[in-house]
Amino acid sequence: MRRRDFIKVIGSTAAWPLAARAQAPARGQQKLPTIGFLGGGTAASVWSSWAAAFVKRLAELGWIEHRTIAIEYRWAEGRSDRFAEIAAEFVRLKVDVIVTGGIAVPALMQATSVIPIVIALGSDPVGSGQVASLARPGGNVTGLSLQYTELAGKRLELLREIVPELRHLAVIANAGYVDALLESRAIEKLAGTLGIDVTAPEIRRAQDITPAFETFKGDTQALYVVGDPLVNFNLDRIIKWSSAARVPTLFNVGEYVKAGGLISYGPSFSDMFRRAAEYTDKILRGAKPGELPIEQPTKFELFINLATAKQLGITIPGTVLARADEVIE
Repeated sequence: MRRRDFIKVIGSTAAWPLAARAQAPARGQQKLPTIGFLGGGTAASVWSSWAAAFVKRLAELGWIEHRTIAIEYRWAEGRSDRFAEIAAEFVRLKVDVIVTGGIAVPALMQATSVIPIVIALGSDPVGSGQVASLARPGGNVTGLSLQYTELAGKRLELLREIVPELRHLAVIANAGYVDALLESRAIEKLAGTLGIDVTAPEIRRAQDITPAFETFKGDTQALYVVGDPLVNFNLDRIIKWSSAARVPTLFNVGEYVKAGGLISYGPSFSDMFRRAAEYTDKILRGAKPGELPIEQPTKFELFINLATAKQLGITIPGTVLARADEVIE
């Protein structure tokens, strides 16, 4: 998706009249409240649809982009080394609030203890030390927690329904992302109690992904992928490998299944970004982030790609299909 296409997506989903999309105020007029939106991927990735959901909900709450609010979009392109640079830029721009995923929060917290930070996709902000507690975060960070470590067991159960004989599991998780590492360790612990061997190579950069495939044994029966911007940016490679190796994949994001993965279970990310807009609204109206409780997901989605299942020679049990929110055929 090119830049102009991305802008078109944002505009078409944001349901406000053309007249409302006015230009930024002229010189001498009062500066609009500004949001720094830090996307872990690119404007052409799944982040574009999440950004659109965020902007649409803001508009419903009365914050019209270019008229009553300004948004500075920055894209890390799957590179965690860009977070500090973008964080410093937001501080220079004196944005009023920053919205992002959990992986970028440490860099943002290092750059500022004053600008409110809203986590739209935080796997475990308490476990990773980003907030003091869910009920009272403290500091300048608040938002939503995906609680992936708690969902790890449900995903593993789902995988066993599809692959009942599962004994050898491969895991891809960004070792440089605390939340992903916590989920990976939770999976290894749970798998151990079920007699499942786990291979989880250390991955920190895009260059580590292809060598990681070589560490997976020939008897690998499934691949559990912990999503993060690094995974987003290298999704095609992961899906191509799993297809060639005939290994079923389990993800935490439905968009990955639409791209060719087998199955996913987790919170609706679009819904999380809509709710992040609600946090942003409260902060812009005077609420202190440290006093806004961290909320957890309320909407979960199960996606299944039957075309991928057919390609892999896997039959999805009817009991699993009956629970699916979306089936790609």
